[in-house]
Amino acid sequence: MKRVLMLLANGVEPLEMAAFTDVLGWANLLGNVSIELVNAGLRRNIVTTFGLNLSPGFLLGEVDVSSFDALALPGGFEPAGFYEEALSEPFLDTIRHFVQTGKPVASVCVSSVCLGVAGVLRGKNATTYHQEGGKRKNQLLETGARFVDRPLIVDGNIITSSGPGTATEVAFLLLEQLSGAENAAHIRKKMRFSTPSQDWFETPQVP
Repeated sequence: MKRVLMLLANGVEPLEMAAFTDVLGWANLLGNVSIELVNAGLRRNIVTTFGLNLSPGFLLGEVDVSSFDALALPGGFEPAGFYEEALSEPFLDTIRHFVQTGKPVASVCVSSVCLGVAGVLRGKNATTYHQEGGKRKNQLLETGARFVDRPLIVDGNIITSSGPGTATEVAFLLLEQLSGAENAAHIRKKMRFSTPSQDWFETPQVP
C-alpha cells in the first residue's frame, strides 16, 4: 500500500487536481500496488479556479504527514486566490517534510513556486508556467532554483512542470516512482493515454 497526500489550496486548478485523482485512482483499481490518495486543505469548502466547489477529505491539521509516501501539488490561479493558501506556512511546512525525508514530491504548473518559497529548490533544476516576461520564472530564480524551460523536470525526488497540459504526465511519473515503470505503462495503456514524443519533452514554452 502506498499513500499519497494531495494538498488543495483555495483556487486550485481542477484539471491539475483531476490528473492525480484519476491516474492514481485507476492505478489503485488496476495496478500492481494499492494506492490511497488523500486530499487535504485548510478549509472545509474550496472554490477552484473557474468556480467548481470542492470539499477536501480532511483539513491538513487532521492528517499525519509522516504516514504518506509522496506529496502531490496541483497548481492554481492568482486571481482565484491560490497563493494565499498555497504559500501559507502549513503548506510550506508540509512540503519541507516530504523533501527532507526524501519522499517524492510532484508539482504541476505554478505550484513549483510553492516549492521554491519553501526553500527546497536551491541549487536544483526546476520549471514552472512560463510566459514572455517570466514572472513565475523570476520567482523561481529568486529562490535559488535553476530554471529550465521544459514541460517536465525531475531533480532528485522533486518533479516540476510547466502547465495544466503536463498534469497527467506528472501523475504518471509519480506513479512510476511509487510502483515501477511497467505498472505506470500498464495504467497509461488502460486509460488510453499516449506517450508524448521526445520533441514534446524538449520543447520550451518560450522559444
